[in-house]
Amino acid sequence: MRVEKGKVRAPEIGRIWLNSPPLSFRQLRGRVVLVDFWDYTCVNCIRTLPYVQAWHERYGNRGLTVIGVHTPEFTFAQNESNVERGVRQFGLTYPIVIDSNYEIWKAFANRCWPTKYLLDKEGYLRFAHFGEGAYAECEEAIQELLREVDAGVALPPVMAPLRDEDRSGAACFKPSPELYLGHRRGRIGNPGGFREDQVSEYLFAGDLEENLFYARGHWASTAEYLESVGETEHSLMLKYSAAAVNLVMASPRGASSEVIVRQDGKPLTRAQATPDTRFRVANGEEQSYILVQQPRMYALVDNREFGERQLELTCGGGLAAFAFTFTSCVDPSRSDVPASAAAEQ
Repeated sequence: MRVEKGKVRAPEIGRIWLNSPPLSFRQLRGRVVLVDFWDYTCVNCIRTLPYVQAWHERYGNRGLTVIGVHTPEFTFAQNESNVERGVRQFGLTYPIVIDSNYEIWKAFANRCWPTKYLLDKEGYLRFAHFGEGAYAECEEAIQELLREVDAGVALPPVMAPLRDEDRSGAACFKPSPELYLGHRRGRIGNPGGFREDQVSEYLFAGDLEENLFYARGHWASTAEYLESVGETEHSLMLKYSAAAVNLVMASPRGASSEVIVRQDGKPLTRAQATPDTRFRVANGEEQSYILVQQPRMYALVDNREFGERQLELTCGGGLAAFAFTFTSCVDPSRSDVPASAAAEQ
């Protein structure tokens, strides 16, 4: 989204910074500034970060300053040490400002993760993009504003897409929507719904409906998350349409929690595994599972193709589950992608 030159000036920001001493837009006058609102648990943000880091590396010495504004979606992401861990995990070296109280978010009247705002050399807003994608368009806008600073600046060609599914012609299907497990925003399919702010036994038998999750076992229902209670077996189930599924999880009562992952009634195959998947043999059967140690987003399954499936997660006590997210874009070179499903990226 282009913004008319000289109309909207960015507000000042900043108290707690990572990778940099405190900055202000006033001191950055004369440079182009990219402001990226993100959260380290947000799958759409995570997919955007490699591009933001690459722009920092490409244009930092050509007049661009990148500022990541970390505004947390969940309470645990207000913890600076968790954000620092996320910054290290994703290899981010540009300045990050902590916005745990949503002060910067509100000053920009921001409304979603991720969002990018591009400011010109006078500190005026010139470009904005909400969500994933439009990477070439954003980089072209960066180059345009850098040339306003220095018409003779030498700039590289716009980057090629970093992932196959970001290429023009990629098939992006409509996935299941984000699914929260806290009672404030969650959608549970069990009869009677949530037992809000209490520990209760959840029972379910029958067919699963899409866009809902189902629980079995003893769970504590809070506004933000559902937490398994007691050492008996606990399960979460859902029917979904996507290529891959993620879940924000934490283990607030202990050092770690194990989550057994089964899809369509079977353990994951190696082809469906994610970087978070582990395998072992238990009771004569191979299990696919995830070890939850730090509060973050975990990749549950990656089918590499879009489809409708059922997922079941089994755990002991002490697992906090916050939100399922789904991805749906598929490599356009795959022969099994229907041409009618392709969406230009």
